[in-house]
Amino acid sequence: MMTQLSASPCGRIVPTVGGQHAFVPDPLPRSVDMDSSLVYRLDEASRAVATLGGVGETIQNPHLLIRPFIRREAVLSSRIEGTQASLSDLLLFEASGSRRPKGDVAEVANYVRAAERGIELLDKLPISVRFVNELHSVLLRAVRGEAKRPGELRSGPVWIGPSGTPIEDARYVPPPADQVRDFLEDWEHFVNDDSGLPPLVQCALMHYQFEAIHPYMDGNGRIGRLLITLFLCAKRILTQPLLYLSAYFERDRQRYYDELFRLSATGDWSAWLGYFLDGVAEQANDALVRSRRLRDLQERYRTLLHELRESGNALLLLDELFANPYMTAPLAAYLLEITPAGARRILERLVDAGIVDEFRDNWPRLYVARELLGILEASTATD
Repeated sequence: MMTQLSASPCGRIVPTVGGQHAFVPDPLPRSVDMDSSLVYRLDEASRAVATLGGVGETIQNPHLLIRPFIRREAVLSSRIEGTQASLSDLLLFEASGSRRPKGDVAEVANYVRAAERGIELLDKLPISVRFVNELHSVLLRAVRGEAKRPGELRSGPVWIGPSGTPIEDARYVPPPADQVRDFLEDWEHFVNDDSGLPPLVQCALMHYQFEAIHPYMDGNGRIGRLLITLFLCAKRILTQPLLYLSAYFERDRQRYYDELFRLSATGDWSAWLGYFLDGVAEQANDALVRSRRLRDLQERYRTLLHELRESGNALLLLDELFANPYMTAPLAAYLLEITPAGARRILERLVDAGIVDEFRDNWPRLYVARELLGILEASTATD
């Protein structure tokens, strides 16, 4: 497959270990020609993101949307890399109070931590090698891949292909390790340049180049997809981290890989930009519809609780359910700073109101807001 890259107009083939060859991408262009079709798709994507950004500015408690949206992204981005954990698996772990998730859930939980760390770091650091190394160290901490230098650029070769594929049969071999830092320096300048490129175009190019460089021994795809949202937040295109593209990529992951490879082989920036911008528009509209459905459901539940003359604690617990639809009495007691018995009584009243269902076979007893969970787990917002 690497032979298809030998005539690439946006990079070159160079020797690497064991007599094999690697692809070295050219520095990213600071301008891109866009035909009328691409300009239209950019306009569609930009308007969708702007509308979503407006919703983010009007939410009273934005964490009620940010937390479940980050977790949904963590599940889907990790699934692209082969994990099998569901959103329910992750939320159940978080509600259980357990400190040690296992298997795939641990990897997804680390993605959540990396995302939250990235959001926190945006106020302190520009998106840079130092910034990305910090995210990577969180992503691979104490999970599969922890032996692959978390937080450090790779010191050896990596390659892309089905599991067990030898390097000579790889579909793609990224630049030799001794060149990675130099490539990332140009990538870092590009990310922070005010080049005049539309931010969504700049974001699409940034993501491609990061994946082409593949700077780590493991976790490159997850970090690269997380950087899309963090970049748009850093550029103030998003007021809240509500837009994620992994659902779009995961729906047809082979096409995602094919589009990245096609750009390396052909230098067709327009094809990649069209694919990326279509994903931005689709997922921004999905997030908009999903957030409105969540907001409407919350208002309906709040109205119901007011009609039932429920306590302020019941309303506070309702808000917490929108951050995680799974709840236990010990967790509710902790969140509300009340006794477990008092928390259990509130949860039982939420059962009577039809807001949550109770699972008596679990201990501690588990409660779930099914209607809310359904909105979060739906493959598209209109399902």
